[in-house]
Amino acid sequence: MKNQVLSFGEVLWDAFGDGKKAGGAPMNVARHLVQQGVNVAFASSIGMDNSGDALINFLQKSGLNSPLIQRDDDLPTCEVTVQLDENNQATYIIPKPVSWDNIQTTDELTEAGKKASAIVYGSLACRDTTTRETLLNLLDETPALKIFDVNLRPPHYTLSTIETLAARAHVVKMNEEEATLLIGGSSDSLRDQITEFRSKYHNQTICVTRGENGAIVWHDHEFYESPGCPVKVSDSVGAGDAFLATFVAGILAKHPMQTIVDKACSVGAFVASQRGANPVYPAELLNSLAYL
Repeated sequence: MKNQVLSFGEVLWDAFGDGKKAGGAPMNVARHLVQQGVNVAFASSIGMDNSGDALINFLQKSGLNSPLIQRDDDLPTCEVTVQLDENNQATYIIPKPVSWDNIQTTDELTEAGKKASAIVYGSLACRDTTTRETLLNLLDETPALKIFDVNLRPPHYTLSTIETLAARAHVVKMNEEEATLLIGGSSDSLRDQITEFRSKYHNQTICVTRGENGAIVWHDHEFYESPGCPVKVSDSVGAGDAFLATFVAGILAKHPMQTIVDKACSVGAFVASQRGANPVYPAELLNSLAYL
């Protein structure tokens, strides 16, 4: 049976100074998986408003139209203000409450979870009770590989929620700042931090991305590193999501971990060199991913 990934969580408009782009880490991951030829379903909630109608239209064109995308009569579609610093690193102003704070358990969602080969989820959509409980119930009911994209967006998380989500995950992906924040002991080496994290949460795979310096992965009692790919950064939006999608695709295809990490870094670097979270892959990048 062909692998299917279920990506769960927020979808929104990222509002830059010069316009809006569809965003949200779980949606970005799903779109990158589509570009890489992976069968993916996306679960979220969108408001019954003009902004939501535009998002639905966008998702349909992106191959992500699904009965798992709910419409909310009461809460609005999310629009996030994105601010870029002098190094083109993004910060986000995220309103609350919005439609994806209210993702409901449905028969369709439960069934999709049971059929999935992997479920990708993050911390942001779990900032409030309803969506968090829906996700935890979903994770408890599925045999799928559970992949936690930490993706901290202060102040929209609590440590207790992060611990709950990490404890359910087979695979955890975070960036270097998140690793230091969650594990502490900044004087320790990154490998020591990862080892400490694994001893607490007993994950199968832990991946820490390091921006232009690549990534380090602990998997099956071994470490793997990739030095990254130097590029001129346009903006950092979506680079981590592209990395994660490539990482997930590689794991499902059962390819060597070193190959997976190197490919994920190359895709993340390409996205960082482009404006926005979901640039179309050039032919040479797609060809380099043909192993997936």
